[in-house]
Amino acid sequence: MMQIESVKAAYRRYAAVYDAVFGPVLQPGRKAVVQALRVRPGERVLEVGVGTGLSLPLYPRDVKITGIDVSREMLEKARRRVARRRLANVEALLEMDAEKMDFADASFDKVVAMYVVSVVERPARLLEELHRVCRPDGEIFLVNHVRSDNRFVAAVEKGLARFSDKLGFRPDFELRDMVSGADQLTELSRINFFWKVMRLRNGVAHRLP
Repeated sequence: MMQIESVKAAYRRYAAVYDAVFGPVLQPGRKAVVQALRVRPGERVLEVGVGTGLSLPLYPRDVKITGIDVSREMLEKARRRVARRRLANVEALLEMDAEKMDFADASFDKVVAMYVVSVVERPARLLEELHRVCRPDGEIFLVNHVRSDNRFVAAVEKGLARFSDKLGFRPDFELRDMVSGADQLTELSRINFFWKVMRLRNGVAHRLP
């Protein structure tokens, strides 16, 4: 189980070098999910785990973006990016725990979580929150690593799992263990052998009363 303080510590270490080290490697996933969103003008999008804001310039300028992250250091870099690139469509960048968000129910048309689900302490709780803040019949998009179907690779991932606190994510994570059939999980694309883009429909099981 990932502890939030371990995650904060990991990303505090990464913050200074994140763009150089993780920017190019993870950018194909960011581009793929923003393309998959197919946002319409005026829609509100929440990006959970916005980090240093590398994805923010990729969104169309006619949609409204809110980003949250647990790392204060990452958010400071994101705010500088927004100012430098004059991204007027970014409504807010907030320090917030994704497992207990402050937003009202159904606040966003679409929710994006990139490289986040295998980082949080309680992935099932995170998914509940993503559904809660997304409007009924909205869509949730995930970019994440999931446990390999290859027996050898899965064994390596399991061995690395004991270093999760140092890595800042769980290498042996399996998203389908967290998702019920009603969630309609769809794999949209595979970025590489490590990362996938997935969509969850916010269906009737999560409608507001």
